[in-house]
Amino acid sequence: MRRLLKISSLGVFSLFAAGCATQAPQSASKQPATDRISQVRTTAYTHSERGGPRNAIGTRLSGSNIKSASADWSRWPLGTKFRIVQTDEVFRIDDYGGALVGTGTIDLYKTNRFEMNKWGVQHVDIDVLEWGSTTKSLEVLAPRARNPKVHAMIVSLNKKPSGRENTHLSPAFF
Repeated sequence: MRRLLKISSLGVFSLFAAGCATQAPQSASKQPATDRISQVRTTAYTHSERGGPRNAIGTRLSGSNIKSASADWSRWPLGTKFRIVQTDEVFRIDDYGGALVGTGTIDLYKTNRFEMNKWGVQHVDIDVLEWGSTTKSLEVLAPRARNPKVHAMIVSLNKKPSGRENTHLSPAFF
């Protein structure tokens, strides 16, 4: 009986050890780095408004997996990808709006006026999954520099420290 107990215990221990050995430890480097920014003011817009169905880079506004968003590119550069903590929705900055320049507000694309009005104005926590490119922002904005709002974004982007892309964008910036 004692021998059977030892063999059973050894078998259970072996299964436990094998189960642990088959699971790869999660490396911190495999986890995407995120910056949590609290209480970001958000509003909503839709394609039937003045800007139409295309974003600033000429593609259609997206309301699917990664949704479109509009912002002041000197604060949230073109391509910035973020997740709203409260809703788990993922957005990418691919548009800008004159009314957003000089503010920390992000305008979220909604597929219809009902959803836009339902969103209204909300202060939400966001996780920045990937910071956009100040260089790409400047490339898109340069031909439009005569517009005073665009010019203001360009001036602000050019005041950012040079060096590694987007090192100036940290939660403390907001």
